[in-house]
Amino acid sequence: MTHSTDVSGDPGPAGLDRPDPALAAEDARGLGRLLRRHAIDTRPLAVAPYRRLLVGQGTSFIGSMLTQTAVPVQVYTISCSSLDVGYVGLAGLLPIVGFGLYGGAIADVVDRRALYLASSLVGWLVTLGLLAQTLVGAGSIPLILGLVVVQSGAFAVAGSARGAIIPRIVPLDLVPAANTLNFTVGNVGQVAGPLLAGILLVQSGGFALAYGADAVLFTAALWSAFRLPPVPPDGARSRPGAGAVLEGLRFIGSRPVLLMSFVVDITAMVLAMPRSLFPEVADERFGGNVGPLYAAIAIGAVVAGLSSGWVGRVRRQGVALVVAIAGWGLAVAASGLAHSLWLAVLLLAVAGACDFVSAVYRQTILQTYAPDEIRGRMQGVFIAVVAGGPRLGDVRAGGTAALTGATTSWVGGGLACVAVVLVAGLLVRPFRRYDAAAVVPADADVPTDTLTERG
Repeated sequence: MTHSTDVSGDPGPAGLDRPDPALAAEDARGLGRLLRRHAIDTRPLAVAPYRRLLVGQGTSFIGSMLTQTAVPVQVYTISCSSLDVGYVGLAGLLPIVGFGLYGGAIADVVDRRALYLASSLVGWLVTLGLLAQTLVGAGSIPLILGLVVVQSGAFAVAGSARGAIIPRIVPLDLVPAANTLNFTVGNVGQVAGPLLAGILLVQSGGFALAYGADAVLFTAALWSAFRLPPVPPDGARSRPGAGAVLEGLRFIGSRPVLLMSFVVDITAMVLAMPRSLFPEVADERFGGNVGPLYAAIAIGAVVAGLSSGWVGRVRRQGVALVVAIAGWGLAVAASGLAHSLWLAVLLLAVAGACDFVSAVYRQTILQTYAPDEIRGRMQGVFIAVVAGGPRLGDVRAGGTAALTGATTSWVGGGLACVAVVLVAGLLVRPFRRYDAAAVVPADADVPTDTLTERG
């Protein structure tokens, strides 16, 4: 055996190799480069408006998840009816679709900062309304549902405006990284919010505590919106209304790249979203232990976000999107066959990681491919699809399970998703060949200080 020598030239102890400091340092640098290459890309945080937006969004999202958990539990506490709980989802879906589409049209003709601030303020006031009805003991389900309708509409408008703001305040090449940070923070909220709600709701006055905490945390979103620079519409303006919404839909229909990004998303959520089957499967296989199933997808997404440094370097984003959704479908199908809770959770976490990657690419394609004057409407459609797809998936999974059984519905949906996405995505040539590096920035004439204000 050849022995290393230390800096004095003396051999190491007999039979032992003494590490070469230079080699050790080189190994450390290599490991550092590997970690930096795959760790989440934080460069957008150097843009002060985006950094504030992310902090506000992340903080307020934890609060919104408190409310989204507390509302159905409160409705069930009042009525002891799962049907009434189902009305909560319906009350949220309709305004999200309607106001998402119309709010996107408004975002294309007004200052997006002002729209985001106004819609966020409405959402905050609704949270105070939920707190007030709890404190006075109203016990009115119609009142709660009415507040949910208004809150969902405000959320849809705010989401459309915020999504259209991001490509205006960060350089175009950092949009994938910015979206990755957004989705990572959102998924952290999806884990932390329900866990915190579970703690608060077992306390005396738990509903008031949940709504009160949401109201306090939501002030971060108001602060971040107030601190944004003006984001006036860029390019030709159209009048907001049904005509503008239809113009946006026609734009999507005439662009195979955009159209397919929505098609594969809807396919993934409608065919392969298994969450409405969690209670039944948990009762049959896992002794009713349903909590880990609900948390698994978000946990996988968080892990994917923290190791997503490579995402922004992928140029063939259409192919990457298809591969990610096919991975989602396969992981979902495999999890439906698992009879061990830890294995089901692990596979659902893998599915969540794939869904995270697909979400980043869907949002990035949408924000960079469409010109700025129509981005608000594109974000409105995105909000409607993202919010509506999983709810339609719940209906599909539950209805299929009633006819064929939970396992068939769960596994069959995942496999059907893979088949449809591979055929549809890879046969559409413009989508298959889409190269993000070839996209011409739609905002090349936007002043540099508007795009990259730094603090």
